[in-house]
Amino acid sequence: MAISATHALWFLPFVFPICLYVAFTDMAQMRITNPAVVLLALVFVVLGIFLFPFPEYLWRLAALAIVLVVGIILNAAGALGAGDAKFIAAAAPFIALGDLRLVIALFMATLLAAAVAHRGAKYTPLRRLAPHWDSWERGKKFPMGLALGPALAIYLILGALYGAR
Repeated sequence: MAISATHALWFLPFVFPICLYVAFTDMAQMRITNPAVVLLALVFVVLGIFLFPFPEYLWRLAALAIVLVVGIILNAAGALGAGDAKFIAAAAPFIALGDLRLVIALFMATLLAAAVAHRGAKYTPLRRLAPHWDSWERGKKFPMGLALGPALAIYLILGALYGAR
């Protein structure tokens, strides 16, 4: 993996709870909250300045801005939600460019697992554990945070275990 194990270990304790919160709120309310997205970005801004050489730090912040612009365009086209676009942008600086293909594959696997689990739970007695979640009633709409949050968390866990030394 291209991500440094040290970087992943530094980010993981701060990012992991945010990822869990994003998955939960997207299932419960069908929204990824702005405070969660801002907090995720702040984790990178604060820790990244100490972990990366300054030019790389600036490039990663540029990635946040570029991904945000692309996300806004995709949101305007109706391809994804605004919260999803903002979360993806805030997550972008955490991902090493050399791991981009891995992250895409990881996200696809996480999305498939999340879709099967969510749709499966929707039509079983498990639904009674959280009967008032908005995601149960939204028809074809899917809480993408259920896949986005865990995908970032799993990436950082894998980075901590198998990242560059």
